[in-house]
Amino acid sequence: MNTAMPATVTRPAPTPRAPWQDWLALTLLMFPVLLVAVDNTALTFALPAIARSLDATGVQLLWIVDSYPLVLAGLLVAMGSLGDRIGRRRLLFVGSTGFAAVSAVTAFAPSAEWLIAGRAGLGFFGAMLMPSTLSLIRNIFPQPNRRRLAVAIWAAGFSGGAALGPVFGGWLVEHLWWGAVLLVAVPIVLPLLAFGPALIPESRDPKPGRVDAASIGLSLLAMVPTVYGIKMLATEGVAPGPLAALAVGLVMGYAFVRRQRRLAASASATPLLDLSLFGNPVFSTAIIANVLALFSYNGFILFLAQHLQLLEGQSPSESGLAMVPALIATVVAGLLVVPLVRQVRPGLVVAGGLLLSAAAYGIVALGDHGAGPGLLLVALLVLCVGVGASETISNDLILGAVPAAKSGAAAAISETGYEVGSLLGTAILGSILTASYQHNFRLPDGALQAAPAGAHRPGETLAGADELAQSLPGPLAEAVTAAARSAFDSGVHVTAAIALVLMAGASALAAVVLRKVPTAD
Repeated sequence: MNTAMPATVTRPAPTPRAPWQDWLALTLLMFPVLLVAVDNTALTFALPAIARSLDATGVQLLWIVDSYPLVLAGLLVAMGSLGDRIGRRRLLFVGSTGFAAVSAVTAFAPSAEWLIAGRAGLGFFGAMLMPSTLSLIRNIFPQPNRRRLAVAIWAAGFSGGAALGPVFGGWLVEHLWWGAVLLVAVPIVLPLLAFGPALIPESRDPKPGRVDAASIGLSLLAMVPTVYGIKMLATEGVAPGPLAALAVGLVMGYAFVRRQRRLAASASATPLLDLSLFGNPVFSTAIIANVLALFSYNGFILFLAQHLQLLEGQSPSESGLAMVPALIATVVAGLLVVPLVRQVRPGLVVAGGLLLSAAAYGIVALGDHGAGPGLLLVALLVLCVGVGASETISNDLILGAVPAAKSGAAAAISETGYEVGSLLGTAILGSILTASYQHNFRLPDGALQAAPAGAHRPGETLAGADELAQSLPGPLAEAVTAAARSAFDSGVHVTAAIALVLMAGASALAAVVLRKVPTAD
């Protein structure tokens, strides 16, 4: 009888990666980041050309813009969790291939309906990209200092792409045609697909569990109506349609949370979203900081763009170029805080960034806007430095606060925070600004009687007042412009004061809750 012990089977240890391979992998991950960032902002400058080429109505133009973020926001959580299960690199490659293919087809859309469907398809594949890139960074760079720099570069790529989008999109539309804005996705993803399989390591949750289709459906039914309701509140104000959409979204969100808790308590099921992540105060506070950073940024851009174009007379491309230095400051600030957190606690850096956002709104609330755009552009510069600093560190805290196996879900939650923060900034601050403008606008005597038939009501929007002024003789036009500027500036002061209080409160919250997070090693 043979009593010898069976030979122990040893698996060879994985070959260690050289640092240059990690940084090359990060370089490749920047291509989908730039793709999404440029696509988000460049299309705005193609809308007039799209309207002329496809004879699109105002409602169709709205859906051309909105179909993408609606689908994207609805699927971020599902795609982040799916990447944890099937592999984040695999999901990234599927998303990149699909995004490029749909972009190529949509670039030659023969009708507005075709373009709307294509944009929805881009939202579907786009939801696979951003959570995948951020979660892969978490696994490629497990060391906190290297990860923090990688996250800073990731955020810088997103901010840089957002800054490049208006300039790049305007050039493409002017020299080629509107479809080139979409077609450019194809060459951008080619390096990722060519070299990614060799340089980007695969990662997934080692115990993924099954995908729960009902949870995916509930997440869609929660996010899509909520996002739609917020966007409609920003454009239509308080109305039954947006309120009904928000109500449906909240009810479905409650049902989603109930199902995730029930699945978590079951020994035979796995929730789509691990709600226990929110029990970590560092994770939750960092998410709040992310939401409010984007809230402050998009709310600011909302009234700055109107001021530059409608009150200062700048073209869309001129106003876009005027914002580029501040957006570059976002990139620089995000990179500079990486070495800073070796001497200063990360929580203080996040709190300081939010405090700079509050200071920017303080400049707007207390300043005089009548002497040109300089003051507002300075305030934007201060705001962008704060957003760049707080965003970079809060994203790093989000990734560092969860196990590597859950990085896809954490990244998806972070990206959802981006979307929600952007929408809330536009909806809440935009609604306050519009209401204040309408309350304070006083139309000069005789202006409406002298206007041509069909002129828009100037008391509703600044754009309506600008259109009316262009149709009037000199003295009346100047009087309408002066009245509109006064009403708009009064609304900006009110909006900025509210945002100032909100951002100061967020800064205090971050300083208190994140105060014990240690400095980087």
